[in-house]
Amino acid sequence: MKEYKQLLETLIGVFTVDKGKIKILLIRKKVDPYKGYWVLPGNVVSNMETLENNVTDVAYEKLGLPDLYVEQGHVFSDVERNPNERVIATTFLGLIDSITLMVKKQERENVEMAWFDISEIPKLGYDHDMIIVKLIEILKKRIVNTNILKVLFPSDFALPELQRVYEQILDIKLDRRNFRKKLINLGYIEDTNDIHGGVTGRPAKLYRFKEDMKERQLF
Repeated sequence: MKEYKQLLETLIGVFTVDKGKIKILLIRKKVDPYKGYWVLPGNVVSNMETLENNVTDVAYEKLGLPDLYVEQGHVFSDVERNPNERVIATTFLGLIDSITLMVKKQERENVEMAWFDISEIPKLGYDHDMIIVKLIEILKKRIVNTNILKVLFPSDFALPELQRVYEQILDIKLDRRNFRKKLINLGYIEDTNDIHGGVTGRPAKLYRFKEDMKERQLF
């Protein structure tokens, strides 16, 4: 006789940009299995809610992130992915810019969380290492889209920071002059006429994405 009983959970990989580095938010498990391990935030889906409502509740109730861009990723259904019971996971990609994170994030005392550079992710519980690889693949495909860039850079930014983000996620080296020229010639960014000290202390011009730009792949 076949068994049909299983649980459904959501898991969300929340990414932000911090000083030109892409980081992901993880939480530390307090109970077994994988007690003390870092994992992706998530929750079991009840019979009375949708996947979207569940992941929105995770973002706000568990992480304190009331304003988050979210899109669905992949489904992970290996029968042994959870050692205790049969759990199918639907994953989501979440994006939040650094300004919104600083202004709107609400502290959650009962949850230990931390941001990790995607090149320095710690040892993870369950199959979350595989899931993060898939989420980064999705981000790699999506970040070349101008509308996704506006989510991560909704306000003023320096071109060197934007270039470092591209180079990190796409694993390529871009020529600084050609990168600047391409963005300006496409008419997608505008000079704010302001400057800031920059990460290295050298003054850098600040730009912003234009409000009326059409959605397009940049690479």
